[in-house]
Amino acid sequence: MNTVEGLKVKLENHWVVECFDKNGKLKWRDEFDNLVMTGGKNDVLDKYFKGSAYTAAWYVGLTGATPTFAAGDTMASHAGWTENSADYSQATRPALTLGTPSAGSVDNSASKAVFSITGTASIGGAFIVTVSTKGGSTGTLYGGAAFAEGNRSVVNGDTLNVTVTLTVS
Repeated sequence: MNTVEGLKVKLENHWVVECFDKNGKLKWRDEFDNLVMTGGKNDVLDKYFKGSAYTAAWYVGLTGATPTFAAGDTMASHAGWTENSADYSQATRPALTLGTPSAGSVDNSASKAVFSITGTASIGGAFIVTVSTKGGSTGTLYGGAAFAEGNRSVVNGDTLNVTVTLTVS
């Protein structure tokens, strides 16, 4: 039996969120890394190593102001944050459409998650989940994080383009 002492696998996600005004001018940009929740880690183990049924459907959601994520958060129970599902026009959470993995990473840079803003709000972070229903409390919460720069303001006519890179190291 081969063993490697001290070998650790780390799951990481890096986000880039860009906000453009109604004229296409960049208003702000935020980059941040996120926590992979216990449920997300368990889902990876269950689907990949245990071999249970799998679907590649993942979606991106936005949080309201001042989110505090915890490792034990689930979509049914997350006391430190709320989803912002009212201030964008898409009927569902945008799909996370990933490209081809390379060098231990995969991202959605060729197909960013786009949010067409319809209200005035403070957005505080983002998350990845397996269910597209806006404001829904089901599905596996893979990971989420607060913006590095704190809450960001959006207004009607803005567009948020969200890129996320998932890495295993």
